[in-house]
Amino acid sequence: MRLDERAVLLVAGVDGAAAGRDAVGHLGARLIGPVAPADFAGPGAADVVLIEAAGVADDPLAALLERAATLDVPLVVAFDAARIDLVAAFLLDSRATLLCAPTIAERVTALAVALGDAGGRVREQDAASVAALQAEIARLVEAIARLTRDEPPPGGLADRRPLFRGEPTPTSGSAGHIRALLRARRLRDEHFGAGLFEDPAWDMLLDLYAAELEGVRVSVSSLCIAAAVAPTTALRWIGRLSEQGLLERVPDPRDRRRAFISLSAEATAAMARHWQARQALLTAR
Repeated sequence: MRLDERAVLLVAGVDGAAAGRDAVGHLGARLIGPVAPADFAGPGAADVVLIEAAGVADDPLAALLERAATLDVPLVVAFDAARIDLVAAFLLDSRATLLCAPTIAERVTALAVALGDAGGRVREQDAASVAALQAEIARLVEAIARLTRDEPPPGGLADRRPLFRGEPTPTSGSAGHIRALLRARRLRDEHFGAGLFEDPAWDMLLDLYAAELEGVRVSVSSLCIAAAVAPTTALRWIGRLSEQGLLERVPDPRDRRRAFISLSAEATAAMARHWQARQALLTAR
């Protein structure tokens, strides 16, 4: 089926309707809506549902996302950085495509992929975005294989809560040492420029391991900061690492609109082994 025979249902408030219309127009698909969030009853005849969160208050947005999480059609959600935790609380474990502060080209790319025709009739100016998305997916797979690679990431992360876990053994590495590596990573970026040494998967694993040793919880938005890449990219990495069994989503018992991320038991054990092996190498020198 051609893209102009596919339908996208746009669910948006007044503030987000224009961006959604523009993206569907660039793609060449048929637009249904926009439908106000409070009026959303399901996908109907649409092949994809596009939710534009701009201007929608938190409570109506939470209700909309809760309904959208049950859909059996592809879902694309565009939102700003302030909504990362709210969106992730409902959709992080779903197959939805999450776009934080996206450009029109990023919306077009996500819709094209969701419609199952990423190449076909996407306009020429959006072809680079499609290629970049495909390259990023390939890079994710490669990065998982480099789990034990010796690289660092950032500090100054927000929204941490005590875990009250037991003290780690001395051989499992120290939180201070790991935080120093994170700071060194950012210092490296200062001297050579951002993006040259990107490795978000390892950055996030290190940050979560340090947080576990410190006994604090990490929100989705905080982990996106630790990844030191664009939030949309960080969310894709979180999804991929979760699929690989390395990360776990932990709902906030006091606020259903937020979730925390932690290492799985297997990932914690792998990180401990990594630091033991690292220490052995350093001692042998």
